[in-house]
Amino acid sequence: MKAERDLAGLVLPFAVSAMAAVYAEASLSGRLGISATAAVSVTLGALLPLLHPMHIKWNRAIQRALIIIASLSAGWLCGITSDIIGISRTDSHGIISAAAIRAGLSMQNAIDAMPFDHPDTNAILKALLTGERSDIPAHITAAFRDSGASHILALSGLHLGMIYGIISKALSILGNSPASTCIRSVGTVLACGFYTMATGAGASTVRAFLFVVLGETARLTGRYRSTGSVLLAALMIQLVLDTQSARSVGFQLSYAAMAGIAFIFPWLRKMWPSHEDRRSDPIRWIWNSAAMSISCQITTGPLAYAYFHTFPKHFLLTNLISLPLTGIIIPCAIITLMLSTMDICPDIMFKATELLVEALSAALEIIASM
Repeated sequence: MKAERDLAGLVLPFAVSAMAAVYAEASLSGRLGISATAAVSVTLGALLPLLHPMHIKWNRAIQRALIIIASLSAGWLCGITSDIIGISRTDSHGIISAAAIRAGLSMQNAIDAMPFDHPDTNAILKALLTGERSDIPAHITAAFRDSGASHILALSGLHLGMIYGIISKALSILGNSPASTCIRSVGTVLACGFYTMATGAGASTVRAFLFVVLGETARLTGRYRSTGSVLLAALMIQLVLDTQSARSVGFQLSYAAMAGIAFIFPWLRKMWPSHEDRRSDPIRWIWNSAAMSISCQITTGPLAYAYFHTFPKHFLLTNLISLPLTGIIIPCAIITLMLSTMDICPDIMFKATELLVEALSAALEIIASM
């Protein structure tokens, strides 16, 4: 917890200042931007050397105040220069990114070619696996929205997390030796990075990819990792690389949801008495799922209402049904897609996948009508 508090004292002022600069649309092209940049440079140059304990024994409160001021200054500098030095996804024309984009389009075409009885199934699977939602009928989109399950259709950390789990399981056949562990981690990061680029590298997906990178790095180096510390580190890295992404609703909702999971969910989960064998306690599983949904809603609800002027009344029921179903649909759809591209997919796989997608849509339509 102490490490998380120390990291929060550095990251949160930086994030608040960077986002404020972005929303203020400060720019280096005007006198305000130039003056602010000069002020930031002088402030950082004067304060950072003083933070070293060898120079002077500062009171702890003064040290923290100086760190916060330096962090605020660095965030402002990052924000006002983001339009010049920020990394833009649209400006990336490298060989790897081009190959990833082609792979994403090929995946969409392959999903469209899958012989389901109802074309809605193809459209929903394309949204779940690639983030492309243009072919989904309006009534299905409305059902997902009104039931509070729009995040299921919007490619996000939830989807990349499932992809990460599938890749990790697939690479587990390499063994657990130090060399195998290193190969597995590198392979997982590369595969998740390629998938992130192939699906458009949205702000929430990039956040999830940073979680993968930081988590695997901590695993390889034997360092302690917690959801809170990984969240804070990912937030700072993403803002430094692409400060303009702070404007994205997906960025804000993604980090808000993870903040709920990192800092509220552990507290709610402990409210239910623990048992030695948690896997054999279905009531505890339901409580954990409900606690996670409540945690996310506490942090994302105000943002969602501010942007969309709506609040899903049945979010708890929606998540208890949709998340387990989605957790089955995605790996099933991936297996079906792979076998279909090789022309060896049995009809039962198409039927099973379509049945699962129809069950998800029907359940959300019922909830939306309540």
